[in-house]
Amino acid sequence: MADLTLDKIASQVRRDIVRMVSGAKSGHPGGSLGCTDFLTVLYFDIMNIDPANFDMDGINEDVFYLSNGHISPVFYSVLSRRGYFPVDELATFRKISSRLQGHPSTDKGLPGIRMASGSLGQGLSVGIGTAEAKKLNQDRSLVYTLHGDGELQEGQIWEAAMYAAAHKVDNIIATIDYNGRQIDGDVEDVISLGDLEKKWQAFGWEVLEMDGHNIKNIQATMKRAREMCGKGKPIVILMRTEMGQGVDYMMGTHKWHGVAPNNEQLDAALGQLEETIGDY
Repeated sequence: MADLTLDKIASQVRRDIVRMVSGAKSGHPGGSLGCTDFLTVLYFDIMNIDPANFDMDGINEDVFYLSNGHISPVFYSVLSRRGYFPVDELATFRKISSRLQGHPSTDKGLPGIRMASGSLGQGLSVGIGTAEAKKLNQDRSLVYTLHGDGELQEGQIWEAAMYAAAHKVDNIIATIDYNGRQIDGDVEDVISLGDLEKKWQAFGWEVLEMDGHNIKNIQATMKRAREMCGKGKPIVILMRTEMGQGVDYMMGTHKWHGVAPNNEQLDAALGQLEETIGDY
């Protein structure tokens, strides 16, 4: 896979997503497609990880937590393509007794999963706890978390944000999937988040912004965030994305947040996404 560019890996991941969700007849394609470029860059270029020797402790390697666990299709695809478990296991998504549950779980021991997520708002707290453990262990590796913008309506996020700044947890990088949409409609119409940049700054965080569909911008921003670690403040990245990115009929609406494409819609989606590595 070394000869493949990140955008080609991302294209294959998007194919995996729509095939998995369609095959299960349930799941969340919209946000998964929107976060594909970010997670591809994170796992294939940014993080210091060892897929072949995964363990729950993650000592001396970077750790990632998916807080918005409903976008598990993209997480599973990236993990499998990165070598955590066999790619053909993607075909078991949401099946009875599968390790690939609708939301990530830890009870079945799927490599790459360190947190059961799906109840929104908890991932930042878990990430901060891990970051503090790394500091206690003199482990200089970093912790990454991903959150939906609708998830920021959860109060626990802001409790965690206050704690991290107050305790100078400066080895964590949180990213917000800032697509402006959630299951019931536009975030602005459900509960407005206001000025997120100023809000996070007021909570004591360093704030960066990036284009979640520009590979080079993602790489540069993530590397900049790493350079800012260890200087007394936690870091958050506001990542602008489009829900359903890559599949034209899923873009520009919240309606594909949690709806599976039928066979005809699947064919239309696959026709827009290049097969680069090989389907499972």
